[in-house]
Amino acid sequence: MAMDYTALIEPDELAAALMARRDASDCVVVDCRFDLADVQAGRRAYRQAHLPGARYADLDADLSRAPQPADGRHPLPEPSELAERFGAWGIGDATQVVVYDDVGGASAGRLWWLLRWLGHARVAVLNGGLPAWVAAGHALTAEVSPPMPQTFTPRPDAAAVVDVDTLRDELQRGACLLVDVRAAARFRGEHEPIDPVAGHVPGAVNRPFAENLDPTGRFLSPEQLAESLRELCSEFPPDRVVAMCGSGVTACHLLLAMAHAGWPVGRLYPGSWSEWIRDPQRPVEIAD
Repeated sequence: MAMDYTALIEPDELAAALMARRDASDCVVVDCRFDLADVQAGRRAYRQAHLPGARYADLDADLSRAPQPADGRHPLPEPSELAERFGAWGIGDATQVVVYDDVGGASAGRLWWLLRWLGHARVAVLNGGLPAWVAAGHALTAEVSPPMPQTFTPRPDAAAVVDVDTLRDELQRGACLLVDVRAAARFRGEHEPIDPVAGHVPGAVNRPFAENLDPTGRFLSPEQLAESLRELCSEFPPDRVVAMCGSGVTACHLLLAMAHAGWPVGRLYPGSWSEWIRDPQRPVEIAD
């Protein structure tokens, strides 16, 4: 491909890149559609129609490992296993990867972040996802083409993640800005449709990930996001920002927004709310 895409890519740009690639390993497209309420819905939708050449990534089976009792709902995969999976999908160390979903990047952002976590910067989310691709007049297919396996070298970045003990220490010292991207009603504890305990981590601030998007499901401009992030972060530098959500998935959307705005990317608390509440000794706050 003529250039690197490391945050977002537009539908017409992707179409041109797919036309220009010399072989399948130049650019790999991955479909990340997933529905927490119906975990097979994304795979069914993929089988019916997807972007040409796209692989399918299952949030539970591919982008998470099986949770242990103390884990959140979607713990990070083991880097070696994740690297093997990427290689099997045809992703090599030089491959441009494009990921998409149909919910404004809410699930695709997880794979974007996972690739970056393992040291692979050439990954972008399709802006507007599958709806934007179709609206731009580009074709879908039900054909599943076999991948060309590649070697993917994992280089996990320990500084990109925050574990629960480190997070608790940083919050006590006022050393980080914890941003919870769940919907406001869940953050306040008024409504909790997924996890057994409602509320939020004391000291966290709420900025729902949907605020990164316009009404069509496309990301706001870099300038708009940068203005919003400056207001949010106030006295904290970007590397002191920690993103969380229910299980470490939509939190990646905030980190993607930071990248799109031209900011250094903050850190992820992968366990998020579903891990925090596993220990009843950890405090929980309900908004008035």
